Amino acid sequence: MRAVLTWRDKVEQCIYDLAFKPDGTQLILAAGNRLLVYDTSDGTLLQPLKGHKDTVYCVAYAKDGKRFASGSADKSIIIWTSKLEGILKYTHNDSIQCVSYNPVTHQLASCSSSDFGLWSPEQKSVSKHKSSSKITCCSWTNDGQYLALGMSNGVISIRNKNGEEKVKIERPGGSLSPIWSICWNPSSRWENIWMSRENEDAEDVIVNRYFQEIPSILKSTVYSSQGSEAEEEEQEEEDDSPRDGNSEEHNDILAVADWGQKLSFYQLSGKQIGKDRPLNFDPCCISYFTKGEYILVGGSDKQVSLFTKDGVRLGTVGEQNSWVWTCRVKPDSNYVVVGCQDGTISFYQLIFSTVHGLYKDRYAYRDSMTDVIVQHLITEQKVRIKCRELVKKIAIYKNRLAIQLPEKILIYELYSDDSADMHYRVKEKIVKKFECNLLVVCADHIILCQEKRLQCLSFSGVKEREWQMESLIRYIKVIGGPAGREGLLVGLKNGQILKIFVDNLFAIVLLKQATAVRCLDMSASRNKLAVVDENDTCLVYDIHTKELLFQEPNANSVAWNTQCEDMLCFSGGGYLNIKASTFPVHQQKLQGFVVGYNGSKIFCLHVFSMSAVEVPQSAPMYQYLDRKMFREAYQIACLGVTDTDWRELAMEALEGLEFETAKKAFTRVQDLRYLELISSIEERKKRGETSNDLFLADVFSYQGKFHEAAKLYRRSGHENLALNMYTDLCMFEYAKDFLGSGDPKETKMLITKQADWARNINEPKAAVEMYISAGEHAKAIEISGSHGWVDMLIDIARKLDKAEREPLLMCARYFKKLDSPGYAAETYLKVGDLKSLVQLYVDTKRWDEAFALGEKHPEFKDDIYVPYAQWLAENDRFEEAQKAFHKAGRQGEAVRVLEQLTHNAVVESRFNDAAYYYWMLSMQCLDMAQADPAQKDVMLDKFHHFQHLAELYHGYQTIHRYTELVPLCYRCSTNNPLLNNLGNVCINCRQPFIFSASSYEVLHLVEFYLEEGITDEEAVALIDLEAPRHKRESKWQEIASNNSQTLRLDETMDSIGNDDPFTAKLSFEQGSSEFVPVVVNRSVLRSMSRRDVLIKRWPPPLQWQYFRSLLPDASITMCPSCFQMFHSEDYELLVLQHACCPYCRRRIDDPGP
Repeated sequence: MRAVLTWRDKVEQCIYDLAFKPDGTQLILAAGNRLLVYDTSDGTLLQPLKGHKDTVYCVAYAKDGKRFASGSADKSIIIWTSKLEGILKYTHNDSIQCVSYNPVTHQLASCSSSDFGLWSPEQKSVSKHKSSSKITCCSWTNDGQYLALGMSNGVISIRNKNGEEKVKIERPGGSLSPIWSICWNPSSRWENIWMSRENEDAEDVIVNRYFQEIPSILKSTVYSSQGSEAEEEEQEEEDDSPRDGNSEEHNDILAVADWGQKLSFYQLSGKQIGKDRPLNFDPCCISYFTKGEYILVGGSDKQVSLFTKDGVRLGTVGEQNSWVWTCRVKPDSNYVVVGCQDGTISFYQLIFSTVHGLYKDRYAYRDSMTDVIVQHLITEQKVRIKCRELVKKIAIYKNRLAIQLPEKILIYELYSDDSADMHYRVKEKIVKKFECNLLVVCADHIILCQEKRLQCLSFSGVKEREWQMESLIRYIKVIGGPAGREGLLVGLKNGQILKIFVDNLFAIVLLKQATAVRCLDMSASRNKLAVVDENDTCLVYDIHTKELLFQEPNANSVAWNTQCEDMLCFSGGGYLNIKASTFPVHQQKLQGFVVGYNGSKIFCLHVFSMSAVEVPQSAPMYQYLDRKMFREAYQIACLGVTDTDWRELAMEALEGLEFETAKKAFTRVQDLRYLELISSIEERKKRGETSNDLFLADVFSYQGKFHEAAKLYRRSGHENLALNMYTDLCMFEYAKDFLGSGDPKETKMLITKQADWARNINEPKAAVEMYISAGEHAKAIEISGSHGWVDMLIDIARKLDKAEREPLLMCARYFKKLDSPGYAAETYLKVGDLKSLVQLYVDTKRWDEAFALGEKHPEFKDDIYVPYAQWLAENDRFEEAQKAFHKAGRQGEAVRVLEQLTHNAVVESRFNDAAYYYWMLSMQCLDMAQADPAQKDVMLDKFHHFQHLAELYHGYQTIHRYTELVPLCYRCSTNNPLLNNLGNVCINCRQPFIFSASSYEVLHLVEFYLEEGITDEEAVALIDLEAPRHKRESKWQEIASNNSQTLRLDETMDSIGNDDPFTAKLSFEQGSSEFVPVVVNRSVLRSMSRRDVLIKRWPPPLQWQYFRSLLPDASITMCPSCFQMFHSEDYELLVLQHACCPYCRRRIDDPGP
């Protein structure tokens, strides 16, 4: 930091106070009994203001810039407008010591020796409050809520906006240390880090992108490497300054300067932050920079000192000839004005130099004058190291970091070898004051540059060697090497460039030029050297031959690409210049200085910030491509180019038949199609193919350069490949032009392919015409038939010769399919295929034409009449079908038709029809007996049998018509009259009938009762036992002969009741008028099947009811809710119709009983 005097003026009176207008354009000074208004730009006195009768002690400007106030020893306050007009005046009982405007409400606080007042434009009067001691200074908090008053008895009183005291701070010195100046930090926010780490040593490291603290375990590790002296000092600080976690108070920090020659800091709560800082002079004024990052303190030492916000002294702003009574910072700038006792007014500009260091992707720079931030330029991660002292120099190299402080040098190292690690710890301390121009750190040494001299020191501070140069050292850089043997690149003002190894006393002169060196860098292979001289020229030399390879103007800094030998970049004139090899420079706009070049990233320093600029390497890559230097272009592309550039590189290398480079580039853009092409070409080369024309033709065809490919195919003697290419691409006109008047076979093939293409693109008519012209009739017929184009099929069929049998038959099949039997018949006649014609007539049911053809050609009689008879049968014209079978000589089929007709009539109770069909069967048998003497006897027997059956069924028709169904008792098998005086019980056994709840037919159920002593649960358990039962045999016997089937009832077989114990229980006394219920014992229950028993499980007190089905094959269903019974088929039908029981309407999805 250095202060540059901008302007100076001097008046006859002491300058007690001054204030800037908020926009910084004007400066108000209190000098004698006047106010002086200056223009800050050039120090011109604009106007003196008179209004006070005695010395003016204080002046303050409102933050809105509308008014300012002045206070005087004449006990008055004057309010002035920004137009320098006095508008209001009020008085106190004593001389005015200080004034201050509230930054939010613009309320004015005016303080005298005995009281203070609060005034605002809205108030009619000034509210005054007594003070116990003389008030010397005052300051409002940044939010305008509190006013701090400094008093001559060493007390600080913090008041609210109404003047009520909220906090009272009593300083240890009391009246011996009067408070002379106070000021609240104006920053709108305060870093939590400031207070929480106030008392830690200079080696503290705060890690992470947003400057969060490192874990405590890391802190302890940092401290462990310190000497005992450092630990004792740290402990002493911690004892005196306990930490406070109240983050809300971090916004309000009060700086206090007293005449006990101390600088102190307090929270709003009154709690002191850290310890008192000794000043060694009597402070008269204290003020903050606009953003609160620095503090100015002036006083009896006749100078203004610059401090950090936490009280670390950084340097002197300007030395004066008398006491400094006031100093202020111009709003939002680095300009400082100083007012002295002898009337001198000095206006300075503070220039903060950049202190930084760079190594590859790590950049270290000074922040807030006392902190060092290490930034990883790739990951954007940052580390803050708080040093608590002015940072003078920074050097970084690999895992080392060196920081020079006023009285020592700190050497840091990384915790690990991880390239992304950002945790630093102190490795060594060199507690010694050094004066140097440049600082360099190596693995085991630090290098100090002192004008013409270089000193190499170990980390313990021992000087190991020294080099004396011929001229001033202008630039120095570590260029790598083994630990302890690193090389240094040194540039001198006389143009000499040297290489020095830290373990070698002798410097090596690389070259000497006529102009002074400003910047240096060496290429990655150590073969080339780039120099920027004092004339802003970049010169590139070959280190071995000392030859100047090229030079470029307008350069202020230069850097070689660490990953590419032939690429460098330099900045200057607002442009970034990238140069590859000896090609022309590629420029783009960029402000700042280039300090590094790694791959596609260029590290640029602009003002105080370092940034990594991603620069596509497209321009140098294309420069190499223009010269067909594909491998070099690929190396450049690897540094970072766009996907489009990669594809262009791949295409250019492919056309240049540089397949290895093309393969790598296509792999990068993931183009599998071209990778397959390259792979196939490489395979062909392995098999011995050497024609580059043929390879390049394949490349051109892939790229869409078809005409160029065709020319190369022809030149290499592969015309067929060109023709295939055109036809595959459906470029038939080009194919015809390429073919010319060539081989007819080739022409036919071309037309066929064109037709295939027309078919594929859904142009079938054009395809048909092309197929016909190419002689591909089958494909033309197929397309016409599939699209139903009958007219086109007719034209094709009539143009075809009858010898072309297959195409004609295909036409006939399509005619038949398209319902054009006339054209199909015409085609079959043309071919002479009479059998297919007969089949056509049969399939189309054109029986008359079929019969006519059959008359002419009797050999087709079976082919006509058999399908005709089948068609009649399918259309229920069985009698005609039987006659047709008979006419066709198919007697067996004729008989089977009659038998089926007879069976259907019997099943459907059409007994008259059955009699008729049996009569026809008998007559058929008679015909067969006449036709075949060998079967005469058999056929006659069948004749008589069928005659007899015909008579029986004819008679049964009459009997069946007058038969009525009557209720049947399933217990005694008695048919009951429809009208029964006894009710719904059997007239014989008195057994009650059980009716179906849907059809009210009598169900085949008999109710039975349990023998006394048998419970319902026991009965159910016995029934569930399912005792084995003998197989029931039928009393009906079936007798089958050749021409008949007979059923006979065998009365000799045992009755079913002999096997079933329950049947024996059905007996009763004949003729009795009393009903005898069926009672069963345990053995009978055990013999029953669960499938044959239905149980009505009535709830108590009702008794359960048991029913036995006498026809198990006829299923009965009982509703589990209402216990009504149905034929199962009826029940299922009703449930499907209504989704519920037809009686109780219980839904089928109801899980309840």
